[in-house]
Amino acid sequence: MPLRDHFRPPLDNRTAWEGFHTGWPMMIVVALQRRLPRRYVALPGVHSGRLIEIDVSTYEQDEPVLDTPDAGNGNGGVATAVWAPPQPTLAVATDLPDQDEYEVRVYDNKREQRLVAAIEIVSPANKDRPEHRRAFVAKCAALLQKLVSVTIIDLVTTRNFNLYAELLELLGQTDPALGSEPPTLYAVACRTKTKDDAWLLENWFHPLVLGQPLPTLPLWLADNLSVPLELEACYEETCRVLRIP
Repeated sequence: MPLRDHFRPPLDNRTAWEGFHTGWPMMIVVALQRRLPRRYVALPGVHSGRLIEIDVSTYEQDEPVLDTPDAGNGNGGVATAVWAPPQPTLAVATDLPDQDEYEVRVYDNKREQRLVAAIEIVSPANKDRPEHRRAFVAKCAALLQKLVSVTIIDLVTTRNFNLYAELLELLGQTDPALGSEPPTLYAVACRTKTKDDAWLLENWFHPLVLGQPLPTLPLWLADNLSVPLELEACYEETCRVLRIP
């Protein structure tokens, strides 16, 4: 079945893309559980990067408690004054990017639940501003540095950026498969490993085309172990369950 455009009419008039992005990680998990060796477990993760208020508990006491060696010990010690830090050298209003996250993470239970693979589904908010794009590619680079394989899936048709190309730029690399104008729809599997005391980055890049099926990518769990990530089957099952035509 063909890849749909979930971000433009007529489909986005009938169903919100957030519903698909929320459901797809769980369908990927269901498919992976049939493929993963017993020592591995896949878990979905969804987080909408909107500003939320942090609920901070308050102390029962109205007055601060002095944490001093002699305070309250009844030995007549002299309380030490609370240390007051100096004024900050910089205080400015800023916008810390809180990322959208639609992902699947795979853990190795025999290695103390070590994270071994991450599947990142790109949202419009991941591509809408430079700081959001930097945060996304920095997250992927940090995972690769820890020898976690990373799969990026980008179906967003309303933002003309390629986060895989920006990830390579951050790493000081290029991929001839991207051409002079990197496609905005794509899926890519990336992994790092060490070889001869050097880092080796391996990528499996596939451009995506509306109206065409999605590819199967390798999901790397270890240097010598991978399972097929069958994107087309998971995609179609998600569309079927959500009644997306």
